[in-house]
Amino acid sequence: LHSAERSTWRSRRERGLQRENSENNKKKGHGEQGGRSPALQDLQATAANCTVLSVQQLGELFECTFTCGADCRGTALYPCVQVYVNNSESHSRALLHSDEHQLLANPKCSYIPPCKRENQKNLENVMNWQQYWKDEIGSQPFTCYFNQFQRPDDVLLHRTHDEIVLLHCFLWPLVTFVVGVLIVLLTICAKSLAVKAEAMKKRKFS
Repeated sequence: LHSAERSTWRSRRERGLQRENSENNKKKGHGEQGGRSPALQDLQATAANCTVLSVQQLGELFECTFTCGADCRGTALYPCVQVYVNNSESHSRALLHSDEHQLLANPKCSYIPPCKRENQKNLENVMNWQQYWKDEIGSQPFTCYFNQFQRPDDVLLHRTHDEIVLLHCFLWPLVTFVVGVLIVLLTICAKSLAVKAEAMKKRKFS
């Protein structure tokens, strides 16, 4: 009986340790992904030519948040449209998203409309967007952005951060650092000159 209890206890402990390790690995993975700057992800994205393969509704409604005043907020619903494309970089099927923000907000859908209080307005907005991709774009190639290493199954229609924004993101911290180093060096030089001048005065009057 005791040996059976020990084996049961050991198996439970092993399952608990496996579950804990699995959760830690998930947290670590999310932390590494969350630590990556969206600007750096945009920088690593490659421009490609995409063509539409299919435009379809998922048949599922998602919530969005609308504002109706300074302290007024609410939730409404919008349908999910998926635009699948073929890109010239990987020649594989990928889900199109408007930009990086919408991809992170809802990775299942290609488009998140500006949220309105009335669900009907959100529906009309999504239907117009869906019709645009079906009728006006169709099989015409268009520029998309593809990151093979981080999100091989998704492509972006717009970059959230262009080259000018990225330049400012990296330039100004670098300039601030260089100016700080120069100030420290000038302070050290001024103190050194003051010490030398004081020593010369003492020698002169001694």
